[in-house]
Amino acid sequence: MSTLLQDLRFALRLLRRSPGFTAVAVGTLALAICANTVVFSILNSVILRPLNVARPENLYLLERGENRKPSQSYPDYLDLRDRNRSFENLAAFAFDQGGLDSGENPTRVWFYRVSGNYFDMLGIQPYLGRVVHPSDEHGPGSAPYIVLTHASWLSYFNGDPHVVGRTVKLNKHPLTITGVTPPGFYGTFVPFHPVFFVPMVNQLASGPELNDRGNRWVDGTIGRLKPGVTPAQAIADLNIIGADLKKNYPADEKLAAFTLGRPSLFGDVCTPAVSAFVAGLMLLAGLILVAACANLGSLFAARAADRSREIAVRVAVGAGRARIMRQFFTEALLVSLVGGAAGLWGAALLLGRLSEWQPMPEYPLHLAVSPDPRVYAVALLLTLASALLFGAIPVRQALHTDPYAIIKAGSTGQEHTRLSRRISARDLLLGAQIAICAVLVTSSLVAVRGMLRSLHSNFGFEPQNTLLVETDLGMGGYKTDDAPAMQKRMIEAMEAIPGVMAVGLSDGVPVGNGAGEWNVFTDQTTDLRPSNAATAAFEFDVAPGYFAAAQTALLMGRTFTWHDDKNAPRVAVVNQEFARRIFGSADKAMGSYYKMRDGARLQVVGIAQDGKYDSLTEAPQPAMFLPILQSPSSMTWLVVRSKRDPQQLAAEMRSRLKNLDRGLPVYLQTWYHALDGPLFGPRMATISLGVMGVIGAILAVTGIFGLAAYSVSKRKRELGIRIALGARRKEVLQAALGRAVKLLAIGSAAGLLLGILASRVLAFIVYQATSRDPLVLAGVVLAMALLGLVATWIPARRALAIEPAILMREE
Repeated sequence: MSTLLQDLRFALRLLRRSPGFTAVAVGTLALAICANTVVFSILNSVILRPLNVARPENLYLLERGENRKPSQSYPDYLDLRDRNRSFENLAAFAFDQGGLDSGENPTRVWFYRVSGNYFDMLGIQPYLGRVVHPSDEHGPGSAPYIVLTHASWLSYFNGDPHVVGRTVKLNKHPLTITGVTPPGFYGTFVPFHPVFFVPMVNQLASGPELNDRGNRWVDGTIGRLKPGVTPAQAIADLNIIGADLKKNYPADEKLAAFTLGRPSLFGDVCTPAVSAFVAGLMLLAGLILVAACANLGSLFAARAADRSREIAVRVAVGAGRARIMRQFFTEALLVSLVGGAAGLWGAALLLGRLSEWQPMPEYPLHLAVSPDPRVYAVALLLTLASALLFGAIPVRQALHTDPYAIIKAGSTGQEHTRLSRRISARDLLLGAQIAICAVLVTSSLVAVRGMLRSLHSNFGFEPQNTLLVETDLGMGGYKTDDAPAMQKRMIEAMEAIPGVMAVGLSDGVPVGNGAGEWNVFTDQTTDLRPSNAATAAFEFDVAPGYFAAAQTALLMGRTFTWHDDKNAPRVAVVNQEFARRIFGSADKAMGSYYKMRDGARLQVVGIAQDGKYDSLTEAPQPAMFLPILQSPSSMTWLVVRSKRDPQQLAAEMRSRLKNLDRGLPVYLQTWYHALDGPLFGPRMATISLGVMGVIGAILAVTGIFGLAAYSVSKRKRELGIRIALGARRKEVLQAALGRAVKLLAIGSAAGLLLGILASRVLAFIVYQATSRDPLVLAGVVLAMALLGLVATWIPARRALAIEPAILMREE
């Protein structure tokens, strides 16, 4: 203990005596630890963290097919629940939105629709009152109950302890509050924070959706395995039930093979693009830590070289090499602990902001990324590992020191020979560090370029100068048959506003809210089983004027009129991809017929341009536009095109809609704002990679600067002699900085190639991201050249400012 305290005191004195070195070392490691802690905390929250419920280890989510879709129809859920022999129980849930009237103005809120056994299966005990149970369900229209979340109880009802038994209205239907869930419980999809839970079978449910096997509106089915049952046995059990359902319901059933996943934020159902990006982000953060360790290794090696005579004297007078090795590790550990603490503090601040951030105000999405014990443990492990990595480099030098040769050599050429040999080890570290920086810079520039392209690409609609009004007329108590009349009044009210150029209406907008995808068949098909479908196409039910308001180009034929109602023949406008897949070409499609899954024949009366319908990264997909009067829907999206100021126009639109129905909650936003959801992933990828690119650039600058400055300081005498003998400025700079420039060129080239390969993953996240962009390649070269210029500027000025006469007198 005594010698350990001596080592600590000595290390503190050395670090305090070199404040510049200490600040650079601590700051370098703090950046790397902060980046790794933030990324790991996101990885932990997105993929690793289980649900905050009792016994989460035996809780599984049912998935279907190669895409591992968790959605089911309600009849399928009932069959799976009642016929399986592997689960203690199966519960179902679905996301929904509605108009909540708690005594004030109706508010649009998001909530869960759950099966009666949902809370019992998860083991949720109420904070107040009671939750719903299977005994509350007595068929469609029963269980008129509502269970509040703890947060909504505080915000909507001011924490009133007498709220149980109170009646509120949801979509004009009265529901009785039965209880409040415990704090921190928001259901089985971690980022989604609903206002309340309602039973699936209550007044909001319609007979068709509860009995239609083709309507997969149940978003998830979760269950607990029975003791002794393995996941493989449960999958086999589910597949037997699925095969029987396909046999008994051939027209409606499209169940694929089952798999099991862990229900959490994404868990096992995480899309390949998201999981690949998070893994890639973790890899890049790890590379930043490696680059930081390489940087610190170079700094500590240079520092050890400066202290070579001190080390030699200590060895010569009897100091053991183990004691010297322990001294170096003590210094490295001190720097590492201080840097790790600073990095963890910075990460905690950033993660706190991220936890409070709501990226899409339209949806109740919150990402709880605050550090937990697992995150702190990883941060400590990285801190200690970093100390071992960069602390081992000067230790290696100390162990190979010949004290007598160093003392005898003084400042002669023999010391320079050993110096050159020592620098070669640092060369490898610095080259790797520059390559890592080039990888980060390349990836960030690829993401930025892809993001810029995605904002100015052809979506098949024009979001500029467009406001969207979103509502569900069911929130106002309108039945499906009453919706068309109200929708027409809404269109007329918007058209009467001065400055409005065009108004359209649809049951959903492309990319914005996830369009429905349905099987379609050729006109000659008589067996309408899913396996005989010609293709699956996105469906949008639109009113006359939609194509003009959305500026979706009509290439052939006509659009719809108000005469295309239920009494008129069924018609459709399809896109080019639909025409190619079903009919072979647009010319053949015009006037031809195809069939829907219910056997209805539709005639193609127009061909629209291709576009994006579900995501910005999708390949060309078939889509069909149907007259909303022939397929009435309460879902309502108004598309209002105008060049007026959006805020002023939105206020006037909101006023006119209130005049139509004050009890109907609506949500107004620009079309560009509606793309925040689809663009969330690309934007986060761009920001994340941009931040990592900046960190990598800082590390590269400090690394190159350290090598160049050390080279100049150790070769002052040689450079002075060169200048005295008449060497030109170019030759002096080449002698002083040539090695650093060569390392910059080699490392940048290697990093650029690796960055191009790594950037292929970004194509799944960032729309139109490509590393084959000449501007990206030129940008990487320019960025690395600028980094080299910044890093070598001060050492170059020092080399050129050497005065030979003064230097010789000092020698």
